[in-house]
Amino acid sequence: MRILALEDQSIAAIRLVAVLKSLGHEVDLVTDGATAWEKMAAGGYRVIVSDWQMPGVDGLELCRMIRTRGGDYVYFILISAQRITRDNRQLALEAGVDDFLVKPVDPEELGMRLHVAERIIGLSARVKQLESFIPICSYCKKIRDDQKYWQDIESYFSQQQGAQFSHGICPECYTRVVVPQLEKL
Repeated sequence: MRILALEDQSIAAIRLVAVLKSLGHEVDLVTDGATAWEKMAAGGYRVIVSDWQMPGVDGLELCRMIRTRGGDYVYFILISAQRITRDNRQLALEAGVDDFLVKPVDPEELGMRLHVAERIIGLSARVKQLESFIPICSYCKKIRDDQKYWQDIESYFSQQQGAQFSHGICPECYTRVVVPQLEKL
């Protein structure tokens, strides 16, 4: 995976990058949240491993910014030099952090967290793909919405954009077209 790592302390940054690379990942390192935000805008990152305390935009603020921008899901691992307390954990969860690690980062622990991140990102992509399918009647081209209501294609696409078609038969076309065809057989 391509990972964006944020660490402002040089020795900790070298160690973090080395661990991530030893786990087989492509890593880009930045030393502050503002630069990380710029890199995120350019795209391509689905996992961020960030120090909590950063100059300017800290790890929590960066996570909040990423959660409000939308787009593909980004798995966010927060690293802290301090013990993660119940209050800190609550703050991080409210900001949208997915997981926590305490410095110094244990390579095995980080590897397990990244394995979970890969699964979640894969499942997120699968859900997004499945949500893009639209049940459409093969005969009249009406589309079934989430409330099982069949509506004409023009109405549907005036409400939503950018999806793929799948085919089905609405109840009206089943009665009007399929039943007579079956009766002929």
